[in-house]
Amino acid sequence: MAGSCVVALDVGGTRMKAGLVGEDAQVITESLYDTGREEGPAAVTERLVGVVQKLTAGARERGLRPSGAGVVIPGIIDEDTGVVRSSANIGWQDFPLRRHLAQHTDLPVAIGHDVRAGGLAESVLGAGRGESDLLFLALGTGIAGAMILEGRPFSGGGYGGEIGHMLLDPGGHPCGCGSRGCLETIASASAVARRYSERAGEQASAREVSLRVEAGDPLAGEVWRDAVEALATALLAYMTICAPTRIVLGGGLAQSGETLLAPLRAAVEKRTTYHRPARIVRAALGDRAGLLGAALLGRTA
Repeated sequence: MAGSCVVALDVGGTRMKAGLVGEDAQVITESLYDTGREEGPAAVTERLVGVVQKLTAGARERGLRPSGAGVVIPGIIDEDTGVVRSSANIGWQDFPLRRHLAQHTDLPVAIGHDVRAGGLAESVLGAGRGESDLLFLALGTGIAGAMILEGRPFSGGGYGGEIGHMLLDPGGHPCGCGSRGCLETIASASAVARRYSERAGEQASAREVSLRVEAGDPLAGEVWRDAVEALATALLAYMTICAPTRIVLGGGLAQSGETLLAPLRAAVEKRTTYHRPARIVRAALGDRAGLLGAALLGRTA
């Protein structure tokens, strides 16, 4: 009997990562495709169908048996119904993506949120392996979270885990959500870069700010401390409510490693009283987390 595999797609605003993933979570093939969002949501949908069909045919040519497909995207995603409630990066609104893909392919399909899928992959295969209560945070252009509770990702109808929009500074910097002073306006990679650049009068990336922190730049240190304190406040609030045993940080800001993790651990520990302690670690799966999470979803489609 042919070995089985899953067709997995991690769809972004400009590119989609797609591949075949085996039963042992080994990535058999991996390719990048343009999402084509500039052509409109209908064109993206057509391209998705084409990629799933191409990968399905390629699997069979290899003597593999595709058992399902998992597709993860950014936005408000209702995994239970397979409906994309809203995806600003692509333009879908209340679109029944799972039903559409199932109608145009011969595979059962699972639909998920990209960060929740990444958190699931980290909990099963990566830095959170063995933990049933876990928080995964992606610190990039914004901040998105995946809440793993008793071994299962919590969706809340697609609205769960939006920790980046926790209000920390009323009247602070405008956020893309329409509010002001959200966590991601202080502690995302883009926020660190913006806040430093505004104060220094020169452009710098979050990576450059972290290097300047390590070199002892006082202004960089001030911006960095603000980000760490904001993250610590948000994490302690989450710990109070959900009591994770592990917190996994991914995304661009986490690439700074212990420059971020060491002061963040210290700030959280200083504020911890009765809370169940949570180990704070860096994500292990890198930019493959979404693809592997899509594969895990696809196994259960």
